[in-house]
Amino acid sequence: MSEILVVPSSKKLDSRPDNANQTSSMSRHGNTAWTHSGQHTGLTDLPLTPDGERNAARLGERLKGLAFAKVLTSPLQRAARTCELAGFGEVAEIDRDLAEWNYGKYEGLTSSQILQQCPDWDLFRDGCPGGESPQQIGQRAYRVVQRIRSIAGDVLLFSSGHFIRVLTGCWLGVGPAGGRFFLLSPASLSALSYEHNLSRAAVRLWDDDRHVGA
Repeated sequence: MSEILVVPSSKKLDSRPDNANQTSSMSRHGNTAWTHSGQHTGLTDLPLTPDGERNAARLGERLKGLAFAKVLTSPLQRAARTCELAGFGEVAEIDRDLAEWNYGKYEGLTSSQILQQCPDWDLFRDGCPGGESPQQIGQRAYRVVQRIRSIAGDVLLFSSGHFIRVLTGCWLGVGPAGGRFFLLSPASLSALSYEHNLSRAAVRLWDDDRHVGA
């Protein structure tokens, strides 16, 4: 399920010409118990389920043969374990900015439970009481964007669904709210890059989970 989306970025970009060929691959972690139940999993540090571990290993098969100048992972075990099972545990660096959205009082709740309390709630507009606002998670995402663009070569990230979606909005220059347009499956592979030059940030690949299978 790959597709190309090109959006000119309004953010000032790294001007090094070699970065125009850079691709930043991103993987959402494999399934956890709360992935299956639909509960918001922010900083609760859940392990992968058996099918989550299986799909993380299958992701490794999908990535086999690809070379990366830098591999970064969230400190949360569901992402770090996905990174390990995909074959990159020994070379990965922990980046705390890659942690999932802090859902605050909404941690552990399903969307339907939250909407019962606040019928007009929109994560990408309202954030979470006692947790992070879209602006706060956006600050983390922009730091990751700048770190990626300072690296000469391709990068691989392991993180969580909402953070990757926010990161994508920030990469494209439309901000954290742009993340609402990008759905993401567990253990999927996505990639950000550019079309032609650094002023044209683009999505090269999105939500590719064909390696997961049945």
